[in-house]
Amino acid sequence: MAGIIRSTIAGRNAVALLSKTSVDLTSIRCGSSNRVKRIKKPEITNRDANQAKAAAMRAEVAEQSALYEGKRFESAAQSLAARGYLRAIKPYTPPDNASEQVLNLAKENGLNDTKKPFAGKEQKFAFLSACGNAFGHWVPNSMLHELQTVDDAVVFYQTPIDTRLPLDAISSVELPENLYIQQDYIRFHPESDTMFGGKSAFPKSSTVVTGLKYKQKYRGHEAKKSWP
Repeated sequence: MAGIIRSTIAGRNAVALLSKTSVDLTSIRCGSSNRVKRIKKPEITNRDANQAKAAAMRAEVAEQSALYEGKRFESAAQSLAARGYLRAIKPYTPPDNASEQVLNLAKENGLNDTKKPFAGKEQKFAFLSACGNAFGHWVPNSMLHELQTVDDAVVFYQTPIDTRLPLDAISSVELPENLYIQQDYIRFHPESDTMFGGKSAFPKSSTVVTGLKYKQKYRGHEAKKSWP
């Protein structure tokens, strides 16, 4: 009898424990569900405003492209004039009436609108050939695609090309009073420099001329060495 009572009490305790556990688990699940954050809906933007902004940006890009197209050949002509002796090209000095000559040649070839592109390769070839024969100055192959109108040809034939070295070009420039540039350097030779008895400030240094061109202009000197 006592054993039956003990088993009955143990069973009741087990049921109570299970029921309590289930209640706690339910409370835990409910608590976790309350902490879930809601997903925010994306904000709807103004489509008309975005399209207007994109159209304004495209218009600005088109305006900048037009400005670049107007200056593209001027920059190319300036580059051709500046590179000078760095490229194997002939010097060119434009005549005073270079613009008038180009326009007259354009009219002879049926080109009345100076801003209109050439109608074809044949028309462009005939016009540029006439300009080359008249000025003795031809458009380089690397710039043929840049000349699209008569105005481009006017800019090209008004641009001078100087192929002199920078040191030689300075000789024709008026320098400030406190600046002097010596064009020809001086070499020491004991037979010609006799101010100090033919003695140099560097008695052990020789002045050897190796180039065939400058051997005729400058005399070389081999210094005497006491040792070795």
